[in-house]
Amino acid sequence: MIKAGIIGATGYAGQQLVWILNNHKEVELEFISSHSNTGEDMGNVYTNYKKYFEKKLISLEEAKEDFKNIDVLFLALPHGLSEKLTKKALENNVKVIDLGADFRLDDSEIYEKWYKVKHNYPEINKNAVYGLPELYKEKIKNTKVVASPGCYPTSAILGVAPLLKNGFVDTKKIIVDSKSGVSGAGRSAKLDLIYAEVNENFKAYNVLKHRHTPEIKQEMDKLANGNINLVFTPHLLPINRGILSTIYLDVKDEFKESLTEEKIYEIYNEFYKNEYFVRVTENLPEIKNVKNSNICEIGVRYDKEFGNIVVVSAIDNLIKGAGGQAVQSMNILFGFEENEGLEFLSMYL
Repeated sequence: MIKAGIIGATGYAGQQLVWILNNHKEVELEFISSHSNTGEDMGNVYTNYKKYFEKKLISLEEAKEDFKNIDVLFLALPHGLSEKLTKKALENNVKVIDLGADFRLDDSEIYEKWYKVKHNYPEINKNAVYGLPELYKEKIKNTKVVASPGCYPTSAILGVAPLLKNGFVDTKKIIVDSKSGVSGAGRSAKLDLIYAEVNENFKAYNVLKHRHTPEIKQEMDKLANGNINLVFTPHLLPINRGILSTIYLDVKDEFKESLTEEKIYEIYNEFYKNEYFVRVTENLPEIKNVKNSNICEIGVRYDKEFGNIVVVSAIDNLIKGAGGQAVQSMNILFGFEENEGLEFLSMYL
């Protein structure tokens, strides 16, 4: 049994983390903290917790005083707010899993360019491990700081990893076309996210400037062992949760004749054969198939005549794209079964 603390517990990702950890048999939640709801019971902020989980939300200062009593700290905060808290946690010999963006980018200059915030303690960023378990399991086991991936990057990177790792596709242009439910934008009140603006609507946003772009490119570059040209376009769906990414790739000329759709599926099944939370399917993925689960579902289509590959991947943005993946990394970090506390399937409806 380990003790955990959560700072940022009342955002959508934070409350999802509370839900998962409250049902995890190896974890005791020592504290939950929220700036906007300090002093309230969790059951008053999210009434689905009433009677069953009504722990009081403490202030940031109280949480910092309690670092000495925990083994792992989860940070579910906007970018720029995790670094100082991580430093203090490390000084108390506490491991940190950050659901924000502070440590996802290897290069501090790229982080500053995209997020307009500097790393005050670049050594923390240097030693953090990108928390995508399917790619970095061994590194996660031995780190003190896990940078949990963004939701869009999770769906995109897992979707193309087998093809890039095996060198089958041209890196001159990879197009990632992603659609997300509105919970991906957080819980803050924003005009463009109110019901009348989102309902019966579908739109692209932050075209060519979304902050997940350098994160996706960074990890795809590593897989391809090169410099890819990435075009990433996010879209907003009128649903609460879920991401579906459609990824377009060109097969290298030398593989066009020999590659078949059956062979591509063999590559994917081999790559993910030991990964509990990746489901390779010959049917095209749908958000319904993964909603409320920690599963990433992946399907592929191949046009041999023109050498075009279309990969479709689907995740729940609040679970595999946030809280669930963070717990998956925690399980690896502390030597628990990787699926502990996460073995629930989508409810479909």
